[in-house]
Amino acid sequence: MAVASVTETTQYLTFNLDGEVFAIDISKVREVLEFTSVTTVPKMPHYIIGVINIRGNVVPVVDMRIKFGMNKGEKTVNTCVIIVEVKVENDNIILGALVDSVEEVIELEPESIEPAPSIGVKLDTEFIKGMGKRDDVFIIILEIDRIFLAKDLEAISLV
Repeated sequence: MAVASVTETTQYLTFNLDGEVFAIDISKVREVLEFTSVTTVPKMPHYIIGVINIRGNVVPVVDMRIKFGMNKGEKTVNTCVIIVEVKVENDNIILGALVDSVEEVIELEPESIEPAPSIGVKLDTEFIKGMGKRDDVFIIILEIDRIFLAKDLEAISLV
């Protein structure tokens, strides 16, 4: 049974976190940057590792491993920041999502996306749009707008 909210073929950017493959709708992605360094800002939530400057704009960077309750990872040459546009209530917010590596852009047909299982997943399924499968690999499709709630982003609005 396919996920009802997915009604047409959609492109997704896939990325890796702690050995798992995740995906977000490509329409939410602005760009992908190499990870260099961030400026630490005091009193931010623990999963916000700092801010970066993108063409004169201050952009908060979220360590997605920490946000999802995973162990903090080592930075490698593959570590990337995915710049995403997140809709929270009536505001669009630009964030950087720190991930282990970016893989590729894929297309998934609606019938190849199943609902998230109710058990056996490390994440709260509220964030998961569905589970895709490609070449015998499960892909956790994230609903990026649901990952960040307004209360989570109050500190970011001060940046």
